[in-house]
Amino acid sequence: MYIQRDMREREMEMEMGTGISEVGVEELVEAGLDVDEAKVMEKGLKEAIGRTGGGGDPRELWREITARRLLRPSHPHPVHQLIYYSVYADYDATAHGPPLYWFPSLYQAKCTNLGRLMETHGSKLLGALYKDPITSFSLFQSFSAEHPEVYWSLVLKELSIQFREAPKCILDTSDKSKHGGTWLPGSVLNIAECCLMSTNYPRKEDNSLAIVWRDENCDDSQVNQMTLKELREQVMLVADALDTIFSKGDAIAIDMPMTVNAVIIYLAIVLAGFVVVSIADSFVAKEIATRLRVSRAKAIFTQVI
Repeated sequence: MYIQRDMREREMEMEMGTGISEVGVEELVEAGLDVDEAKVMEKGLKEAIGRTGGGGDPRELWREITARRLLRPSHPHPVHQLIYYSVYADYDATAHGPPLYWFPSLYQAKCTNLGRLMETHGSKLLGALYKDPITSFSLFQSFSAEHPEVYWSLVLKELSIQFREAPKCILDTSDKSKHGGTWLPGSVLNIAECCLMSTNYPRKEDNSLAIVWRDENCDDSQVNQMTLKELREQVMLVADALDTIFSKGDAIAIDMPMTVNAVIIYLAIVLAGFVVVSIADSFVAKEIATRLRVSRAKAIFTQVI
């Protein structure tokens, strides 16, 4: 009979440098697998180690392990932890950043917002050096840091940001007393307005899908949908009502669950030129009162559960 060790004890051992090559049947059984599963897992781990050259980059070994689907959702969580921490036992997170856990496929990478941006503009910006969103990610990141004017001009267009007053530039670094410079100096915009307006590029039409949700405790009900036009109309109703009562710049609080109504109210407060005071709906009355007092909120949206 195998007794599972305390999780913290195992983590301490991993921190002390238990490498993946030291993980065998006994350790896998102790983490929660039965003997037959442990033997299959051990064989798969050895093959993955062999294919990646053993003592090479642990990120490549973890990529191989995940690509071969050695770990499954049905495996106990301690097994996932054991293999993950063992693979990265000697990894220098200070030098290389956090150890990676998930690797998207090339198709998944191309479907992301950044992936689409890179596919559209990568070859123009990087020339023949551009391959794909995964291979060229670091190169593209370096380009974005070295050429903020070019990169952020593209991003602002992709996000359909519409300025009421255009910025003088993307980044002003002339004032050395301001660490990091000043972004979009002189610009004026209403971000809620940017969210609600249709645009030709990227194509965002009135019948485009804006929100998809299912009401709480209605897991078997149909998924609800709201178009951009419907969302804008709902937001305008609330914004117009607020505008008749309050003055621009007034603080208005929201203390309610994250429902579609909360989204509409939040956008309406911003669109009408007021300040949103977000209060977690889990707060007790005393804490809610404190935030209302500190923010000097003139009104509060809430709902009775």
